[in-house]
Amino acid sequence: ILVSAIYDGSEIIEFLKERIVGRIAAADIISPLTKEIITQKDEEITVDAAKKIESAKISEVKIYSVLTCQSKRGICSKCYGRDLVRERLVEVGEAVGIVAAESIGEPGTQLTLRTFHTGGVHGTGVTDITQGLPRIEELFEARRPKGQAIISETDGIARVTEGGNERTITVQGDGGEEKKYQVSRGTRIKVTSGGKVSAGAQLTEGSINPHEILKIKGVQETQLYLIREVQKVYKSQGADINDKHIEVIIRQLLRRVKVEREGDSNFLPGELVIISKFKEENAEVVKRGGKPARAKPTLLGITKASLSTDSFLSAASFQETTRVLTKAVLEGEKDPLWGLKENVIIGKLIPAGTGIAHYRNLQVSEKVDKE
Repeated sequence: ILVSAIYDGSEIIEFLKERIVGRIAAADIISPLTKEIITQKDEEITVDAAKKIESAKISEVKIYSVLTCQSKRGICSKCYGRDLVRERLVEVGEAVGIVAAESIGEPGTQLTLRTFHTGGVHGTGVTDITQGLPRIEELFEARRPKGQAIISETDGIARVTEGGNERTITVQGDGGEEKKYQVSRGTRIKVTSGGKVSAGAQLTEGSINPHEILKIKGVQETQLYLIREVQKVYKSQGADINDKHIEVIIRQLLRRVKVEREGDSNFLPGELVIISKFKEENAEVVKRGGKPARAKPTLLGITKASLSTDSFLSAASFQETTRVLTKAVLEGEKDPLWGLKENVIIGKLIPAGTGIAHYRNLQVSEKVDKE
């Protein structure tokens, strides 16, 4: 993905160098001033390299990301980058999901506690915190935000017209088609008549519904929007969270597609399927000369994503235990035991750290003492 500094209006919330240190470059990073290669493709971006990138006035850098990782289970070390504790490339078996959850949850707890400690003395601070924490929940649960902003569905020229208690924003596309949006009197409009707007551009004040971004601009723009919004909340309270932790969580929210047409596959219309499983099934159907299924990307809230896991044991240990177990029995589900929770429940080694298959059956050589 291409990453750049995160802005809140004209203010920089997170500098580019903070976002790229410890990540792996997906393309050669060349200084526009000296034409020298600062970091080669597939190399880690060091602190010194990040400083050089900033000095060279490079505004965006292409890096490998957890969001675009093609691994079927877990993520690869190249997409994750540096282990922030050990200061080296992450090792096979590292429980990056747990680290991500802790890294996001702990600063959230600090914000809550800070509200109690200030006791309302710091007026603006308290307000920001109470808005901040529900906002994080709103983003991770992929809810329709309060005070939702209207966004343009197409590129074109905006026109604002007045009429009674409402105003109308009309966006005329390049092909002559028009899209009209009704806006109440109390809502602030962010565009002017005659101004150019692009698809996904905000027309009114408020928070954007991520489902609308997904529909208009696609998966990657939705992922980047969620990262920016989460970082804005935490940074406004002085909490530093590395992007990769947020990416790990957001990857789970967008790893499923909703089947629209089943074709000659075994899927059902409306079924939620993991992307890798969907691609595999379609590849098999095409191989047999059949008609592949069609699906659209779906954004699930973190609760629904947890309940939609392949493991019924993991889902049952989270919420709606009776419903999950009943469904598993009726459908004759099998649990592949790939995750941590399900292995803990049945008393097996967890597939992380030295419990991962990669480290099993290691041959230990005998140490010979030299005389």
